Amino acid sequence: MPEREIYLLSPRALSPETIAVAFAKTSRAPESFREIAAELSDEKSAQFHEKWVVGYGHASVAEHAVLHLAFENVSRVAIETIESNRLASYTEKSTRYQKWGPDDFTIPPELDGHPLRDEFVATVRLLFSAYAESLNPTKNLIVERTPRRDGESDEAYDRRIRSQYVDRCRFILPAAANANVGMTANARVIEMTIRKMLSHPLEEVRQIGEKMKEVSKAETPTLVKYADANEYTVETVKGFAMRNAEFVKNQLRITDHELRTSDWCSLIDYDKDGERKILAAALYRFDEIPYADALAYVKSLKKKEREQLAESLLGKLGKYDIPLRELEYSTYTFDLVMDQGAYAEFKRHRMMTQTPQRLTTRLGYTTPLLITEAGFGSKYEAAMDAAHAMYEKLHAFNPDVAQYIVPNGFNRRVLAQFNMREAFAFCQLRTAANAHFSIRRVAQKIYEDISKVHPLLSKYMKLREETWQSVEENYFSKI
Repeated sequence: MPEREIYLLSPRALSPETIAVAFAKTSRAPESFREIAAELSDEKSAQFHEKWVVGYGHASVAEHAVLHLAFENVSRVAIETIESNRLASYTEKSTRYQKWGPDDFTIPPELDGHPLRDEFVATVRLLFSAYAESLNPTKNLIVERTPRRDGESDEAYDRRIRSQYVDRCRFILPAAANANVGMTANARVIEMTIRKMLSHPLEEVRQIGEKMKEVSKAETPTLVKYADANEYTVETVKGFAMRNAEFVKNQLRITDHELRTSDWCSLIDYDKDGERKILAAALYRFDEIPYADALAYVKSLKKKEREQLAESLLGKLGKYDIPLRELEYSTYTFDLVMDQGAYAEFKRHRMMTQTPQRLTTRLGYTTPLLITEAGFGSKYEAAMDAAHAMYEKLHAFNPDVAQYIVPNGFNRRVLAQFNMREAFAFCQLRTAANAHFSIRRVAQKIYEDISKVHPLLSKYMKLREETWQSVEENYFSKI
């Protein structure tokens, strides 16, 4: 019998497009991957992709060509579009552990030559100045409360306490603040990203899309060269923007719909039979019966019997274990309001379906308790009020451009739908001790709402002894 082999087709020896062709050809060629690759050249690989990927639409072949892209000094607004693709990996410069300099921001190109440009720059500089000024008083307070360990160096001590004060001060940083992000994705996703960016209403994002296409073509010249703006996306965005403008003109102003405290986390829809469906799916997987019979059986069980079945499914789940995929048969839809800093963590959960609204200052802002305790509360509020005033002026010019001035502390709406398996991943990860307190509040409330409707399975989530109410009390002076 042939000997089993597992080996790499190394990108150091073969181009991404050649690797993609080598994998693609195995469906019809009996030779080994090594033999197929040895017969290929960059030219032959390009010809293959022109015929099969471009000509016949076999786009899945492009998934075997993987690129690593580095984006530097792009705004947080642009990063949201870069990171909006589900099937990609990202690592981003952290506002929790790094500090921003006074010039680390982007001026939206739309403001070039516009009367609001100078005022925008002045407001951003005010925010960056407030951010820089807040670092020392908050750090001093943390130093008072966090004793140095025996033998701990200055560098180690600073590293240990830095996030405790920097992640409070970051609430002041606007979305214009620059950051770096690394992206790893296959060529199919890269092409989709380029199309999305070239179709975006913001000029900065379109410029990044053009540059992304240029650098990607150096590695995958055939697979991304036809990526262009998508007319459907462009026209649909324009159409809804016009409808929204008409609504605001003829109906109540959006400021008349200000956030009510009880509305910040609403479970607006869920599968009322979700737990039974999950248990039935687990039986279906390990039996030989139709799903309808498995579901009927679960429905016939008494409460104690369903509890035993749930214990069999989740009872042995360890802290770092991933539940079986059958937990995906129950879904939940939440209408959420969270500060932009929390959303920066929330958006990383790309297994969810998320629909965020544009950044705004009209839903108010949160104030970290440490900012107030450090005696910086009034300056913090003055900075946030200045951002709000600038936002309204920019919004009248262009609502998309207005996003650049919005600091992390302002609230934002997002619609999210996810299954029970993702709920386990999100709630357990984002309630951990090292998670940011803003996202811990959201995760604890989501867990509480799910546990009310589906207590049988959600009780197996392993969360810290903390509530969203205690997070509010211990970490915020205003929400």
